[in-house]
Amino acid sequence: MENNVFEQMANKYDTEERIELAKVIVKEVRPELRNSKSKSLIDYGSGTGLIGLDLSDLVDSVLLVDSSKQMLEVAKEKISRKGIINSKVTYADFTEETPKLKADIVLMSLVLLHIPDTKKILRELYNVLNNGGTLIIIDFDKNDKVNHPKVHNGFSHESLKKILSDVGFKSIKIKTFYHGNRIFMNQDASMFVTSSIK
Repeated sequence: MENNVFEQMANKYDTEERIELAKVIVKEVRPELRNSKSKSLIDYGSGTGLIGLDLSDLVDSVLLVDSSKQMLEVAKEKISRKGIINSKVTYADFTEETPKLKADIVLMSLVLLHIPDTKKILRELYNVLNNGGTLIIIDFDKNDKVNHPKVHNGFSHESLKKILSDVGFKSIKIKTFYHGNRIFMNQDASMFVTSSIK
């Protein structure tokens, strides 16, 4: 994945807009993690940990995984500053090689749109999950106003459901939960959350 963009952005990544958007996402995901106190969570494409670290009180452990070392440095600094004892970071890019990790929950927030091969990454995440584990994806609904060579312009619920089902996920739930102004490549857009069980 073209990483240098994120390496350069790392120290300035947590803008007010991103922090606000992360709060919206965390609020939506928290109910999904009820009764997860004994579970492990991987936040894939975690960036600076804006979302994963805000969920660390609900799970046994959080592993922030990102392919930008700079982003993870920022996340590490937050972990030590906030005294979060159950969270670690690891550098990995599952589009190239998936380390031998296992988790009960994998969270991927606004990451899928950056990955060209949707089915391949979902297969990798499926393999990382323990049996009965849950994959939670937050991303943008399909948006014809967005056009960028390196980014999907969102996802239609039906096509994403089909890919998740093809990969092997069961009981796939998906819903749009938020509409915001200029949140996706400066366009008004809506976000969905999907939760699928292995």
